[in-house]
Formats: sequence, structure tokens, C-alpha cells
Amino acid sequence: MTFDSELELFVEQMRPELSAIFHDLHQRPELAFAEELTSALVAERLRSWGIETHVGLARTGVVGVVGNGDGPAIGLRADMDALPIAEPLDRKPRSLHEGVMHACGHDGHTTMLLGAARWFAELPPSTGRVYFVFQPAEENEGGGRALVEEGLFETFPMDVIFGLHNLPGIEAGSFVTRTGAMLAAFDTFELVVTSTGGHGSAPHDGRGDPIVAAAALVSALQSIVSRALDPHDPAVLSVCELHGGDTWNVIPSRVELRGSVRRFSEDVRVIVERRIREMAKGIAQAFDVDVDVVYSVRYPTTVNQPLATKIALEAASATVGRDRVDADFGPLMGSEDFSFLLQVCDGAFMGLGIGHDSGALHTPEYLFNEEVLSTGVSYWVRVARLAIERLHKETRAA
Repeated sequence: MTFDSELELFVEQMRPELSAIFHDLHQRPELAFAEELTSALVAERLRSWGIETHVGLARTGVVGVVGNGDGPAIGLRADMDALPIAEPLDRKPRSLHEGVMHACGHDGHTTMLLGAARWFAELPPSTGRVYFVFQPAEENEGGGRALVEEGLFETFPMDVIFGLHNLPGIEAGSFVTRTGAMLAAFDTFELVVTSTGGHGSAPHDGRGDPIVAAAALVSALQSIVSRALDPHDPAVLSVCELHGGDTWNVIPSRVELRGSVRRFSEDVRVIVERRIREMAKGIAQAFDVDVDVVYSVRYPTTVNQPLATKIALEAASATVGRDRVDADFGPLMGSEDFSFLLQVCDGAFMGLGIGHDSGALHTPEYLFNEEVLSTGVSYWVRVARLAIERLHKETRAA
């Protein structure tokens, strides 16, 4: 039996188990750094297949190890956390944790990597080693950075690492990536507007109205991208939170605005941060309020390395055919903390299409397409196998 036919048979026979794992994970979503049940499930599965298993890195991270110490070491990474979103009541399966939902498909990512781990548990590489990295806290909290800071690559030295994320709106079972910048950097900002507050019937008795000033800030901030930046250097600025007031007839003394900035270059960050601070200062003076600004650099740009991207593209083409692989897709304005891993280790990030009827990421309408679980497993097996083979040849040639 050839490798391709053996892998095809394996993923077909594993479909029921993949579905069961996915449903279990989907019903038990957990927020960043609180993935206790998810981590336990992952560790239990790995150990049941005889895989060397390490737990506790970055609090709830899990790393499985297959292979020997001779030859190339390959990392495969999946994220595990969910989002604070309420899932629609008519979903089956549906989250059992009210107000928390796998609205980004990390349950699917974890399932696919577990499937690949099962394959290598039964057929470990003859040379080299594969690390299965199950990462916590990808959503906003920088679990990837925590892994690096807590010594992921010192404890588990890797020559190359690969990441994968599902993409709604892209043909199901197709792959997309590119060499170089794949995903944008992610910054956040918080503006706190304060004043005296007062009675709704007598705004003139106090200092400026924080509600009115906050509204002016929201409008003003929208001009930064369209009027202060070079349109050839893309950026997105979004105000995503606005909190102020508790009742009908009280002018609040405090209003909070929070939002995000996506960009690729450091020059853009400098301009955006400067303009936010200038606008806050100007509006504070114009509306007789105080405005405090906190601007935070959160995730760096996700940059794919050439050799790793080439290997990823070859693995994707072998999985679904060259006509279903886009080698120059994006770059996208979304962000990923896989970028922290790529700052330390060579690697590449791949997108896997899940179809046009899956809703948007980070919304209650999002629905992971289970049909691509087997595709993801096949890709993971192929990319690890191909990476070991390619890097082994390069080492021997050197």
C-alpha cells in the first residue's frame, strides 16, 4: 500500500473519532488561559495513544512528542481557546458553557492536530521528531508569546514550525498562504474620558460632557486611516467598545473607548499612535474634559519564511491538488499570535477554507465545517513528513 492510500484509509477510518472529539471540544469551550477541560482532554488522548505528553507550559498548554532525537525536529501548532460569545440556541452540538463559544474554530484546529498525532503515534518517523503544540490563549491574550517566554523552543528545540487556521468564505478544503507577511500586526488602544458628570437637566452646571466628547472621538478617529496614512501601506482602525452611563438622567463622569489597530509597518504604528494622542488632547481641550490614552503593541506581523512556505505549499498540493492551493493569498488584516513563534523559529502559517456558508469568524453565526477535519489531518501529516525529509536532505548535503 502506498503512503497516499494508507493516509487516505487512515483519515477515512478516523472520521467518526474526529467528529466525536470535535463535538466534545465544541460543547466545552473555555476562555484564554482557562482551557482546563480542553487541556485535560488533549493530554488524555495523547497519552492513550502512547505519546510522550508534557502539560503546564503557559498554564494550560500541552506538547506531545513523537520520534527520536536524530534528525530534523518539526513543530505543529494548534490553538485551543474560545470567545466570550453566546452560541445560538438551535445549534447541535451547542456550547454547554453559557456565554462562551468556539466562534473561531479552535475546536476544529485542536481536533485536526490530534488526528495527526494519532497517525504519528502509529507510524512514527524513522528519523527526526514531531512536536504537537496545543497552545492556549490565542485570542487577545498572547498565549504564543507566553509559550516563547516560558521556554517552548529551549525545552523542545525545533528546526521549523507550522500553523493553520480555518477561513470562512474560502472554498471548503482549499488552502491559501504566501511567502512573507501573511497577517497584520495587532495593536490596541484605550481612551478614558473623564469630567465632573452632572444632572441630565443641567449640563451647564458641570464641566464638559464625557458622552459628547467620546462621540467626537469616535468620529475623529475614523479619519486617521483615510487622511493620515499612505493608502499603499494598509491599516484598519476600529472602535470596538464604548462604555458610559448607567441611567437616563445622569451625565456620567467617565466614558471608556477601546479598539484595535491592524497594520504591517512600524511607520504606520508611529503615525496612528501619534494621531490618536493628538486627537485625544485636542478634543479634551475643545470639550473641557480629560482624556487618558493607553496604546499597546500586542501581536507582531505574521511573516512566513520561504523554505517553510514552500514545504507547506507542497504538502497542501499533495493533499488537495495544486488547483486548490493559492500560493499568493493576502496579506490579510487579521492577526495571529503564531507570529511570536515565527520570531524565534522558521515556519509558515496556512489558511484552510471551510466554505461560503460558515458565517464570519468571531460572530454567533460562525459554524466550523466538520467536512474539512480529515483534510486538515492529511495536511498536518504530509507537512511534517515532507519537512523532515526536506531538512534531512539539506543537512546531509551540507
